[in-house]
Amino acid sequence: MATTSRLSGLRNLSIEERRSAVAEAIGASADLLAPLSGSGLADDQADRMIENVIGQIGIPVGVATNVIVNGREVLVPMATEEPSVVAAASNIARMSRARGGITTTSTAPIMQAQIQLLDVADPHGARARILERRDEVLALADAQDPKLVEFGGGARDLTVRTVHGLLDDHLIVHLLVDVRDAMGANAVNTMAEAIAPLLAEIAGGRSLLRILTNLADLRLTRARIVIGADELGGARVVDDMITGAALAYDDPYRAATHNKGIMNGISAVVLATGNDTRAVEAGAHSYAARDGQYRALSRFEKNADGDLVATLELPMAVGLVGGATKSHPAARAAVALTEVTTANELAQIVVAVGLAQNVAAVRALAAEGIQRGHMGLHARNVAVAAGATGAEVDQIAAALVAGGAVRADVAETLLAEHRKR
Repeated sequence: MATTSRLSGLRNLSIEERRSAVAEAIGASADLLAPLSGSGLADDQADRMIENVIGQIGIPVGVATNVIVNGREVLVPMATEEPSVVAAASNIARMSRARGGITTTSTAPIMQAQIQLLDVADPHGARARILERRDEVLALADAQDPKLVEFGGGARDLTVRTVHGLLDDHLIVHLLVDVRDAMGANAVNTMAEAIAPLLAEIAGGRSLLRILTNLADLRLTRARIVIGADELGGARVVDDMITGAALAYDDPYRAATHNKGIMNGISAVVLATGNDTRAVEAGAHSYAARDGQYRALSRFEKNADGDLVATLELPMAVGLVGGATKSHPAARAAVALTEVTTANELAQIVVAVGLAQNVAAVRALAAEGIQRGHMGLHARNVAVAAGATGAEVDQIAAALVAGGAVRADVAETLLAEHRKR
């Protein structure tokens, strides 16, 4: 277990030295993180993962430091191409340490499959008949995955809904499955296909779609962070953060960008650990619109002491078994870095980082503005794109920031002048 995630000066080390420092912090050999060097994946491994492979694309993997989740020091891998994301999450995590870090909870890992039933003469009667034979249907579902049942998971319940639709009404059966430490798509889809003929027979109709829903609203993870007003810049900044976050609840235009900031943190950890970013993002955004209007996923308040209290709740379907989490060497190394042993623990770290990232963005908006810190880090990318190499990168980046114009044309001019000297 990590003795501390407070790795001061990490950014001043070389990449190899950082890997060594991070491995040492969790008491592991540097070899543990070796798969994170280079692409992390050989061509033959890539060729087995998807079809028609012609190459790979590299995404930087950084480490969020200072993170405490439920009292445990955690070093968190984040895969992202966007500057400032890792630094911002690490900075807010540092601010939260005085109040004990980030507290998280999760529900059971319940995923749901939907079976669509058509041509049903008596939908209410069909619903009753299906629920009367609930145990028979659940037993058939469990028979498809005895290994999952052996590990304590399996089919848990059925619900039946009537959806009034554009073309017709749909009778929809939801199969609820405890998927344990898997993301669960393959397990619930297999079960759904197996029970569909029986459900159609009971209902007196036919089945059509048989697939999981990514609105995993029975598999929720919550995070809470408390930060003193003095850490954030004072009482006025806290009040302005709360007011700014309120707009994201009230207005879908602001909510879209507010939630994108949350996903900057969440998707980075999900991607680094080889989980399904598209499933997590779909679940998050659909959950944000669950009352009929798209809203902010997080809430910002002030406690009796004037501290900022920010909370976040959303579906978090991530796993430790199956898929790229097991087949991708770099993903395995990233998971090992977190030192988690269950999918729920990983989900809690993911949501904790999403909340930290969100607080960082809202604070920047309420204080100095979002661009100052972001463009300072982005200047290096602009310098590289202009052709800077080696020591030139930092020199041109510094000049761009000092001049207040982080633009490609300015970088090209500065680089040309630099090389004339």
